Amino acid sequence: MRLSGKPVYSVTTLEVDSVWLEYANQRILQNVYLRVDKGQLVGLLGRNGCGKSSLLEIIYGIRPAQNSSVRINGTYMGNLYKHQGLLAYLPQRHFVPDQLTVQQALSLYNSNLTEAGAYFPELPELAAYRFADLSGGQKRLVEIIMILSCPAPLLILDEPFSNVMPLHVETLKAWLQSLKASKGILMTDHSYQDVLAISDRLYLLNMNGRTIQLEHPIQQLRDFGYIR
Repeated sequence: MRLSGKPVYSVTTLEVDSVWLEYANQRILQNVYLRVDKGQLVGLLGRNGCGKSSLLEIIYGIRPAQNSSVRINGTYMGNLYKHQGLLAYLPQRHFVPDQLTVQQALSLYNSNLTEAGAYFPELPELAAYRFADLSGGQKRLVEIIMILSCPAPLLILDEPFSNVMPLHVETLKAWLQSLKASKGILMTDHSYQDVLAISDRLYLLNMNGRTIQLEHPIQQLRDFGYIR
């Protein structure tokens, strides 16, 4: 997907509800609700296998569900990925073709290289490398940089801190804190302490496929058995 140079949409709110997903009569998600406002970073926590990645894919529009409602500023939007420049999505898996150089990949997303370079000064040194020549950690970092520095007003991030050096995680957290002034951000990561540190709103997706908004995160995460 190539993103436009400037956001096409003025986005204030992303709302997701009535999400229902099941496979072979096994219910994965039911009556899910979450909301992301511009100026917020919203965290989504949950155990492995509870359906977090499936939910993000449904929101983006690349996974079909029995039912779902995704609204931007109160207006229903089907398949967000088809609306150019609206949303940028970071999946768990590597998604940039190995034959592309770092520079080519960043250009596809119209990434703000000045902003990205301010957080990661080593980025220009990687510009000429093909993705095939990068380590797994370098690939992941560049892909995250592509998403964070693109002009889309909404970001969905699936495990952005996975396979990233702890020092880089701290840099990414600082960048995300800055970005949320002008964007709405939804992210999930198993590093719950990092998610807690930067989230303005927090949801727990339980093993029954329902989202619970957490008003007192640490205590509620203990009560629900997510942490000890």
